[in-house]
Amino acid sequence: MKQVRLLKIAVDIAMTILFLVMMAYHVTGNTLHEWLGVMLFVLFILHHILNWRWYISIFKGRYTVMRILMMGVNVLLFLSMAGMMISGILLSREVFGFLHLRAGMFGRRLHMVSTAWGFCLMAVHLGLHGGVFAGMIKKISYKKAALIARGAVAVISCYGVYSFVTRQIGERMFLLMEYAFFDYEEPVMFFFADYISILILFAAFAYYGMKIMGKLLQIRKERE
Repeated sequence: MKQVRLLKIAVDIAMTILFLVMMAYHVTGNTLHEWLGVMLFVLFILHHILNWRWYISIFKGRYTVMRILMMGVNVLLFLSMAGMMISGILLSREVFGFLHLRAGMFGRRLHMVSTAWGFCLMAVHLGLHGGVFAGMIKKISYKKAALIARGAVAVISCYGVYSFVTRQIGERMFLLMEYAFFDYEEPVMFFFADYISILILFAAFAYYGMKIMGKLLQIRKERE
């Protein structure tokens, strides 16, 4: 079981890194971008195979507020990933070019929207399951290191708000723009720094939001 758990974590980390790299279309180029998309699709399937027990548990037990929230995020993330992969196949000129599909503006819009939502929801999904990573960190770190880490997350999250706005992620999510524009002269380091900060922002928001909500629900339960 421990090996399966480590494999799940490794797959999640690999998917996160792949997603980050794929956001940099102007760096990878179209061919590599498409092959990375195929790899992400394979890992996505593997992720669901490794978590098959979750599907069995869907119709079991009572649905609490927290469980409904996590279910909603999972469903939206699944739809976003499905939209991203379907639109990716429709737009493909290399890997699936033999299909001779013509997606047009619909495919481009679907890809832009599903990618923006998928990236943010992936971060939220990681944050909601952040207890696993937090537990691992606690085992290998001291209290002072934990405090420093929390402070760093807070600072990076604040910068993540700035990056979210300047990178126009919100506009992409709600289709307020037709195309995603890239600055080909921008240093790659700056691009990834911005997107990593956005990732940390949503993951931290989900993780600490869940903890706060859990405490509030516990207080309410005790009062009743």
